Amino acid sequence: MLEKYCEIAIANGNAPPEFTVRRSAENKLIVVAVRIDPQIEQRLRLLAETTGRKQSFFLQQMIERGIDAIEETWLPHETLGQVRSGRMPLSQPSGGTSDLFGDIADDER
Repeated sequence: MLEKYCEIAIANGNAPPEFTVRRSAENKLIVVAVRIDPQIEQRLRLLAETTGRKQSFFLQQMIERGIDAIEETWLPHETLGQVRSGRMPLSQPSGGTSDLFGDIADDER
């Protein structure tokens, strides 16, 4: 019962102090910029305003909950196995750019 309470509290951002993770240099979050459709941004803003949470909270939740499915679709089987086993491979050059607002359109990839 306590485990379920803690799981819900953590998911809702109401975890007791002993269940929260303090950010340090080792587990620091990084910032990623993404372009999104204006309608999606409006939905995200409504969600944030209605719940009192930040948009970044919901974006982080979506990424963390959806990355497994995306990896299964897009990563080669061998690379996926490495990721799942905790042996994260080094990033491979993709021919694209890692710039925040590079010239390569998503449709061209």
